[in-house]
Amino acid sequence: MHRRLLLGTSATLLLVPAVLRAQAWPSQPVRLVVAFPPGGPTDVYGRLFGERLARALGQPVVIENKAGAAGTIGTLGVARAKPDGYTLVFGTGSTQALYASMAAKPEYDVVKDFTYIAHLGGGPAAFVGNLAQPDTLKGLLDAARAKPGALSYGSPGTGTLLHLTTERLKAAAGGAPITHVPYRGSGPAMNDLLAGQLAMVTTTLGSALPFHSSGKARLLAVATDRRTALAPDVPTVSETLGGQPFEAVLWHCLAGPAGLPPEVVAKLAAATRETMADAALVKALAEQGIVPVIDSTPEATAAFVRAEAERWAPIVKAADVKME
Repeated sequence: MHRRLLLGTSATLLLVPAVLRAQAWPSQPVRLVVAFPPGGPTDVYGRLFGERLARALGQPVVIENKAGAAGTIGTLGVARAKPDGYTLVFGTGSTQALYASMAAKPEYDVVKDFTYIAHLGGGPAAFVGNLAQPDTLKGLLDAARAKPGALSYGSPGTGTLLHLTTERLKAAAGGAPITHVPYRGSGPAMNDLLAGQLAMVTTTLGSALPFHSSGKARLLAVATDRRTALAPDVPTVSETLGGQPFEAVLWHCLAGPAGLPPEVVAKLAAATRETMADAALVKALAEQGIVPVIDSTPEATAAFVRAEAERWAPIVKAADVKME
C-alpha cells in the first residue's frame, strides 16, 4: 500500500519538471535563423523584428546568419532542429514556397517539416542598375539584346524569388540574354554592382533605396502595381512592359520545426502579434518599403504558404530553372 503510494508520488514528481518547462517557455534565449548573409533585405527585416520580439518574449532573440544554397542550408537546419521553440527561422518566399518546385531533390518539405507561426508581410522586388549602364530598364534590356551575353545581373542565389523574378522579366520582355550570376545574398551582389562587375542587381525596394538616394546606383523599376511614394520618379516594371501586369513581393514568415508544442505556438503567435503592432516597427518597415501583416495566425500562415507554393509551381516550370 505504502509502496504503491510512494511509486505514484515519484511518478508525479517526475512529471513536474516537464510541466514547469512547458509553462516557463521561454526560459532561455531564442535563436532566429536568417538563412542569408548580413546586410541583405531578409537580414535587415529579421533584425528589426527580432529586437522587438525579444521584448515581447522577455528573452533575448539571437540572430544567426546561416547562408548558402539560396537559403536552403539555414532553413534545413531549422527543419531538423529540436521542436522546443528555441530554434526558429525567418523564412522567405524563396525558402518556404519556391523551394518546393525549384529544388531538383528537395531536402525538406515546405509544408510537412515546419510549424508556421506568422506571415509577416514583405517588400516589392526592384531592379537596380550600374550607373555606367542605360538609365532605364528597357534601355538595359535592349543593350543586352544588342550584345548577347555581354551583360550580367546578380541575385541572392539560384532558386531565390528574386532570381526567378528576373527570369520572369526576361520572358515577359520577349527575351533578353543577360547572364545570371548567383550570390550568397543581396549584399555581396550589390557590392559587385557598385564595383562595376554587374550591369544590374535584383533586390528589394528597401535594399535599393539607399544606393539610389545617394547616387551610387540607379533604381530602374519596381515590381509593384503602381509607383511607390518612396521613389515616385521610378517606373513600375509594368510600365516598362507596356502595361503588362508584373508584381513580385519578397515576403517573410516566422516558423519552427514540425511538432512545436501547441502552448509554445500560442505564446509565439501572441508575441508576434504584439511585435507587429509596434508603431515604431511599422514605421521602420514602411521606410524599407515593407508592408507588414499585423494580424496573422498560425493557421492562416500555413494556408498562405501552401497557396504560394502552388501559385509559383507553374511559374517555375515555365522559367525552366532548377536548383541542383
